[in-house]
Amino acid sequence: MRRRGSARAGLSAVIGGLLVMSAAACGGSDHGSAAPRDKSDDTQPRKTALKRVPGIGDRLWRQVPAGSRQVVAVYGAGKNSPDSTVALFTKHGAVWKQERSWAAHNGRKGWTTDHHEGDLRSPVGVFTLSDAGGVLAAPGTRLPYTRSAAFQAPRYWKKAYWHDFDYVIAIDYNRVRGTAPNDPTRPQGQSKGGSIWLHMDHGSGTSACVSQSESAMRYLLRTLDPRLHPVVVMGDKADLKA
Repeated sequence: MRRRGSARAGLSAVIGGLLVMSAAACGGSDHGSAAPRDKSDDTQPRKTALKRVPGIGDRLWRQVPAGSRQVVAVYGAGKNSPDSTVALFTKHGAVWKQERSWAAHNGRKGWTTDHHEGDLRSPVGVFTLSDAGGVLAAPGTRLPYTRSAAFQAPRYWKKAYWHDFDYVIAIDYNRVRGTAPNDPTRPQGQSKGGSIWLHMDHGSGTSACVSQSESAMRYLLRTLDPRLHPVVVMGDKADLKA
């Protein structure tokens, strides 16, 4: 397990001050009603050996690095839907096998191929998974993990959202790889959004992130391995197949 440890005091203060922006990008500032947190167990693995990850067309599959042997696939229910399913696939030799799948949520307004700050849609695409962190201690991770109170969701958010960032995995969209997930640097500029994570679910759509149960997050944190070059392939089912 690799840990960065707690953020330095000075940096924590800066990031903490910016975390409201970053956390809002992940999906907590909606003060409407929220369903109870998903406590369900993850599903059993699929036994079928696959030549490639199902439901992903040539356009996106060509963007998966040749060396990637772990794919987190996020299958959005529809272009404008906040509901999705997450599945983890691992390559064994020449074939792919589904390890687990979970119910999940994405952006409240669905998906987009041209994400911008505040559009409430998750970006469609293929992104590497390089860094993790959260409020809680690492549950046994291979990804570099930053534990810091700076991840804490603001207490003026609805209580259902308070634990969203207990565990997070940064999606490498408009961020600097090799930094803590809450590093605010956005190489493509603020207007392109950022701070898009896999994080814990509050029972409804997010502002752009993908959320799932605590058990799912713990499993991913324990399983994703930098040596296998994990990526996430995410989008609504129609865009994934295109």
